[in-house]
Amino acid sequence: MKLNIKEIENVSKQEPFKRYQYFLRKIADFEELWTIIDVNKEIGLSQVEGKTLISMWSSKDFIESNLKGSWKKHKAFKINLEDLDKAIIPLIVKNNYLINVFPVNGKAGFVVSMEEFARDLNKELEQYE
Repeated sequence: MKLNIKEIENVSKQEPFKRYQYFLRKIADFEELWTIIDVNKEIGLSQVEGKTLISMWSSKDFIESNLKGSWKKHKAFKINLEDLDKAIIPLIVKNNYLINVFPVNGKAGFVVSMEEFARDLNKELEQYE
């Protein structure tokens, strides 16, 4: 899914919760989401107030505008729903990570627990069945 610059700008300007809602709709639509990995193919993590966060976006296009500072050497990595279920969710649960949905310009996005994310995503996916 390639986005136009106007959509990227408009969504990026929204408040974090609105970006979260957009994120959930897009995952349900395209059955994929995106995170970042480093040169060792490890998922890029961040720390906020003693908590470890894994950042996620709905499209590679949104990530590329955020690859600055400590994320400068990272690259976008696509996750399909099967991989999310089999690999990413267990990683998040095991390490008690929080999910930072849609950070923009070095600022946190909407931060949720795995339980909140799973509940909200499942609710959105039910609408597409």
